[in-house]
Amino acid sequence: MPERLKINSTLSPRGSLEILSQREVQQLRETGSGSVCDLFRRCALAILNTGSHSDNAKTILEAYADFEVRIHQQDRGIRLELLNAPADAFVDGEMIASTREMLFSALRDIVYTQSQLERKGADLDSSEGITDYVFQLLRNAHTLRSGQEPKMAVCWGGHSIGIEEYKYSKRVGHELGLRGLDICTGCGPGVMKGPMKGATIAHAKQRTQHGRYLGLTEPGIIAAEAPNPIVNELVILPDIEKRLEAFVRVGHGIIVFPGGVGTAEEFLYLLGILTHPSNHELPFPLLLTGPKCAEAYLRQLHTFIGATLGEAAQQRYQVIIDDPVEVARQMTAGIQEVTRFRRRHDDAFYFNWLLKIDEGFQRPFEPTHANMASLPLTHDLPLHELAANLRRVFSGIVAGNVKENGIRLIEQHGPYQIQGDPAIMRPLDELLRAFVEQHRMKLPGGSAYEPCYRVVGQE
Repeated sequence: MPERLKINSTLSPRGSLEILSQREVQQLRETGSGSVCDLFRRCALAILNTGSHSDNAKTILEAYADFEVRIHQQDRGIRLELLNAPADAFVDGEMIASTREMLFSALRDIVYTQSQLERKGADLDSSEGITDYVFQLLRNAHTLRSGQEPKMAVCWGGHSIGIEEYKYSKRVGHELGLRGLDICTGCGPGVMKGPMKGATIAHAKQRTQHGRYLGLTEPGIIAAEAPNPIVNELVILPDIEKRLEAFVRVGHGIIVFPGGVGTAEEFLYLLGILTHPSNHELPFPLLLTGPKCAEAYLRQLHTFIGATLGEAAQQRYQVIIDDPVEVARQMTAGIQEVTRFRRRHDDAFYFNWLLKIDEGFQRPFEPTHANMASLPLTHDLPLHELAANLRRVFSGIVAGNVKENGIRLIEQHGPYQIQGDPAIMRPLDELLRAFVEQHRMKLPGGSAYEPCYRVVGQE
């Protein structure tokens, strides 16, 4: 591995962490030690590594094993000292402005999560309490803005995709931006960057000021999907479940582009929520789209949903092939219906309170070998519960592919074992095999993909 250029630097925040009480400073300094300090170090390193071609958290951590971040007090504020930081985050010794903003956003979110809500006794034992927790995290990050009409289009898709799929996502983002919509993604590269890039040009054409490019991530995946430079609002949620809930609470509609297991996980999460009986009448535009070259992938995912969750789930979304204008028109029309619905029901524009999310979608899933092997995957389950468990399958595969802990578990114990009804296992195996054949799984260093799972029980 070539020698990485590194730099030492000190910097102070600009914004919400600029003026602090002595007590807040002390809390920050206490946060700067132990496991929380290590968490911030990992997130900081990922942000400083923005633009890297590596999507392996373990590789990045090993390349910068001597990276340190220290928190110091100064005049009722704080100063960060960075040692052996990636040099690409600086220009002539000065940190790039967007990187600086995101670095302190990470500190804000991690400090607030650990030092504020938990000390106040956040209720994480009930579904309502978890939703309130997500609300408070987003409010603290100034993500929730009253008085604005609904216009946040969430875009999901792969972070490692082909050039035609990337260009298509950018064209869709451009059409969305021309219609005044803002963009929210997982904040990384690929589909998470393309729509934002397209929207920036469209916003400039329409002289739209203060366009929003919101990135939502979580500590376990940020190294694999380091924020792209277009993101002007970054929020780090504590885990994948709260990240997913944040997407569906702040978004007014969702577009799913081609991707891999992570995209399938997100798609199943949302379908599991939308097929819950309590959400039957609630409008939520959901589009599955991609360029002509991705039609086979889109059709196969659509077929997989039909084989496992049935026609009821398929009716909750539209499939649009190679038509960015139609995607933008349908999303704009869908968001207009969302606006009318929320007005009738006195629901907030900035946070979808009426959406019912079962606790099964809110509780963090730990993808151990035992937990993966024991997931119930049977048509005897209610539709939304089966969707939740299928989502967990894909969540475990994401962990085994790109998350440090998951990678180490696979190294120690071999592939996960996934088992269930043959009628579910067969289409699942076909879909996963297609992901591998289409190079939609992570391929570290360009090497051949070694599956972190085995699908059993297909007979």
